[in-house]
Amino acid sequence: MNLTRRSLLASASGATLLGGLAACGGDSASGDSSAGGGGGDSKDLTIWFMEDSVPQETQDRLKETFESENEGATLTIEVQQWDGIVSKLQTSLASEDESPDVVEFGNTQVALFSSVGALLDISDQEETLGGGDLIQSFIDAGSWEGKLYATPLYAGARVYYYRKDLFAAAGIAEPTSLDELVAAAKALDAANPEGNPDFSGIYMPGADPHTNEGWLFTHGGQYAEQDGDTWKGTLSSPESQAALTQVQDLMLHATKYALDSNENVQAAHQLFNDGKLGIYSALNVAAAKIDQAMWDAGKVAVMALPGLTPGSIGKTFSGGSSIGISANNHNLELSKALLKLIYADDFMTDMAKIGGWIPGRTSFTSALEGPTGSIAQEIIENSVLTPNSPQWGVLDGNNVPRDFWVRIAKGEDVKTVAADLDKTIADALNQS
Repeated sequence: MNLTRRSLLASASGATLLGGLAACGGDSASGDSSAGGGGGDSKDLTIWFMEDSVPQETQDRLKETFESENEGATLTIEVQQWDGIVSKLQTSLASEDESPDVVEFGNTQVALFSSVGALLDISDQEETLGGGDLIQSFIDAGSWEGKLYATPLYAGARVYYYRKDLFAAAGIAEPTSLDELVAAAKALDAANPEGNPDFSGIYMPGADPHTNEGWLFTHGGQYAEQDGDTWKGTLSSPESQAALTQVQDLMLHATKYALDSNENVQAAHQLFNDGKLGIYSALNVAAAKIDQAMWDAGKVAVMALPGLTPGSIGKTFSGGSSIGISANNHNLELSKALLKLIYADDFMTDMAKIGGWIPGRTSFTSALEGPTGSIAQEIIENSVLTPNSPQWGVLDGNNVPRDFWVRIAKGEDVKTVAADLDKTIADALNQS
């Protein structure tokens, strides 16, 4: 996973993906996890991790521990690239021969596979793997029709880095509410304490949907809600409209970078390092990309997105990964044993201390080091995800949310843009 997760589904159409996997799990999507679900007597297991997810030394320790605890068993760890992963999973999970036994997914991808029987129902393993200690929003994303198919591997907390020296120079206090953050960004943009001609108070591009979603979720809005079997787009709700209006205000009056490309978004930390940004939102692991000299000089600080009331924490999108067992696994008991090792203390500690992630078991966040460690867990506990639907994955893969926010950044009428997307979302999510 890169630090600002790319859209992962651009290479797969909904019809191709959902149709191609429809038969891969047989009845496992609706059956008992102890029956069916692949299996066999092979002692050679394969796990797929994604690039930049699990530290190499943690992978090595997992392999050593698994093989020592399961006599005669071998574990092959394959690291996959995010680009093209959905198409690769589509092919591999559908094959009894080629399927990995245990596999990592982006947390918003799970419904694409659980809904068509590609993953094993692991509801009976939830308590063993962590129970109430597991990231709840990821448990929600890993569930389909009341059953659990994937558990949280790790998350990245979306934080706000800011130039506290520039705040001080402009006489601006650290904001404690969302309204105060908007006012601070606009005031800092106008003050431009260092006189940098390329300076912006905040980095708020349309091509960075997950930052913008913090406003949407904090105001109580959402892209869509489900009533029974029917989805309805909700960007025209009063809560969503309040958020969109506030975001557009920042895009038009507090940043020069509202129309930055997706490529520029990935490199926005450099703008911050070059003194061109007062406030910059990214995952907690991006702290390492900020010039260490700025940290050492006390110029930089970090905060959670504030909530609507002073002193509260807002709700942000939580990017990260989940992990599950393929319905076409080659040894059910060994696959479960491997999953149990991943949720053991040593692995979870490594994910925080070495990887810099919020581990799937949130109590191990205390091992997280660096400037964001003290706020990361609370941010994750307040996190929100996008609609849990396989069709949402298709919309996201086609950059529909990103294009929506770009229209907001261009200054188009908020009500019109919201109504357009409400219809698009409802049409897509209500497809059978």
